[in-house]
Amino acid sequence: MSERVRLDVWIWAVRLVKTRAAATAACRGGHVKLNGQAAKAAQPVRIGDEVRVRISGFDRVVGVQQLLSKRVSAPLAAAAIDDRSPERPTAIDAAQVPRRAKGAGRPSSRERREIDRLRGRDG
Repeated sequence: MSERVRLDVWIWAVRLVKTRAAATAACRGGHVKLNGQAAKAAQPVRIGDEVRVRISGFDRVVGVQQLLSKRVSAPLAAAAIDDRSPERPTAIDAAQVPRRAKGAGRPSSRERREIDRLRGRDG
């Protein structure tokens, strides 16, 4: 195996997303961070890096244990990552998230920053 692997290829190979196109789109959309920094799809991944992928509104945080450039079976993919993801909130906790009132209009810049801060998207 090579010393470097593209980020989108690695995300797909360890089965964090279903397709390589979805991995590339996630990188392009800003849903992937490599060592705390926004990452592009072609950025190289190295052993020991931390990859954070936002999937279905939740962050999946994994450490790179092994470099993979081809999709492998689920047990091998699980061995290639160190899952550091926080627990997902229960349905009761998720229901208590404040929502903007319907028909309240578009949020101002200040309100949008506050919303982002609440959602943990400080950028």
